[in-house]
Amino acid sequence: MQNRKWIGFGAWALLGAAFLAAPGARAQATKGTVVEEIVARVNNQIITLSDYEKAQAGLKQEAAQDCPNCSPMQLQGEVDKKQKDLLRDMIDQQLLIERAKDMDVSVETDLVKRLDEVRKQNNLATLEELEKAVESQGIVWEDYKTQLRNQLLTQEVIRREVGGRMNIGNDEIKKYYDAHKQDFNRPEEVALQELFLSTDGKSPEEVAAVHTRADDLHNRLVKGEDFDTLVKRYSEGSTAQQDGDLGEFERGQLSKQLEDAVFALDKNQFTDVIQTKTGFEILRVRDHYQAGLQPMDKVENEISNVLYKEKMDPAMRDYLGMLREESYVLVKPGYVDSAAVAGATVIQEVAPTPDATDKKKKKKLALPPPKANS
Repeated sequence: MQNRKWIGFGAWALLGAAFLAAPGARAQATKGTVVEEIVARVNNQIITLSDYEKAQAGLKQEAAQDCPNCSPMQLQGEVDKKQKDLLRDMIDQQLLIERAKDMDVSVETDLVKRLDEVRKQNNLATLEELEKAVESQGIVWEDYKTQLRNQLLTQEVIRREVGGRMNIGNDEIKKYYDAHKQDFNRPEEVALQELFLSTDGKSPEEVAAVHTRADDLHNRLVKGEDFDTLVKRYSEGSTAQQDGDLGEFERGQLSKQLEDAVFALDKNQFTDVIQTKTGFEILRVRDHYQAGLQPMDKVENEISNVLYKEKMDPAMRDYLGMLREESYVLVKPGYVDSAAVAGATVIQEVAPTPDATDKKKKKKLALPPPKANS
């Protein structure tokens, strides 16, 4: 169904900064002491030149992941766009991490689950093997876990403080549907999810054991267990993080074996266990679209997702603007924070820690109430 390859360990930052990409530069202080050059300060935390250069070094890799078919010129254009907002994104992430601390958010249980998901996706037997694999790429294990933890913290803050306050009304969905009906006039399609168990590199005896596990999972589905839950817990595919989502397929886009199996199913039905070259999988039809104009109730979730994404970016910028107004953000001359709040202070000479007389007194954020449905 798909290419399954090693998951890169350096691109976990939520807001576009790959913090683990390269060694950083340092500035020489008086008396021969080597200290970090400070680029920005966010309350009591600092962003150093080495932090900035690591993030900068990861931009090309990140752009290549976002646009795998781009030409070198297009790729450089994407890097330039990301570079413009690089420091802004690093400051934003630090603000979100501090907000998570203020809210007493804990993601330690989620961190353990996430590490185990990465282990499964890379076909590693234990977390110790994952640790060795991470460090073989020149990344300190504790730094790697910190980046994952920070990603989870920022995601949880965004979910609670931004996403949870956005509501998509039925009238908005209908308005979008009426204005974009041509987009919903489609050939017959199925939207698929997978529960995948890998046999890559396994002996015939081990393959047989994997087949038995797949049959057991299929029996659990027949008895009524939730597909998404089993995917999150047991799937070893690269799609496990996305609830096994494979996307939509028309007739002719799948092998004859798979096409015959899935196009015969209705929404929420699933296949028997299917053996592929790399493992065993069970496919679930998340939705089955008949040819022609899709009725609104069929595409309601899809429209909601589009509208959510349209609202998310301005809502995030508004929220981060509130955090900045309640925080102490300083940027060294020569570096650009593209989201700087009007009237913000600029660093002239930076000490290793904030002067108590300079620190603004932080106030509790007064968040607007959730919007009512339109």
